[in-house]
Amino acid sequence: MATTRSARTVWKGDLFSGNGQTSLETSGLGTYDVTWKARAEDAKDKTSPEELIAAAHSACYSMAFSNILKEAGHTAESIETSAEVDFDTSTGAQISEIRLFVNATVPGISDEDFQKSAQAAKEGCPVSKALASVPSITLDAKLNS
Repeated sequence: MATTRSARTVWKGDLFSGNGQTSLETSGLGTYDVTWKARAEDAKDKTSPEELIAAAHSACYSMAFSNILKEAGHTAESIETSAEVDFDTSTGAQISEIRLFVNATVPGISDEDFQKSAQAAKEGCPVSKALASVPSITLDAKLNS
């Protein structure tokens, strides 16, 4: 059974001087201003598709990692994931790299098992799979002691 989530963007004007608003329709959590300048230069209280991708990827990764750990018999006390998404206009406007940074506290797990589970979460997260065309997705996972 599929679950559908939706967002909507209304854009006015041309790409470089226009602006838009992206609304999170399913949750109703908010409407966010978007502009080309916020995407390619300086955010200044606006968001971008790449920031929204970073939010989606960090949330999805954390959820996938917690599930993989649970299936291996471990429960994380905490998983903190941040994602950085690079938007490169020098090569024809593309997402060129995503970096995931994870700090987690998982009692009773070896670093080897932690790293194996962290990598499996990177590969298995549905958002990672959706972003498979990105040239580089890296992972830096740290187990807190």
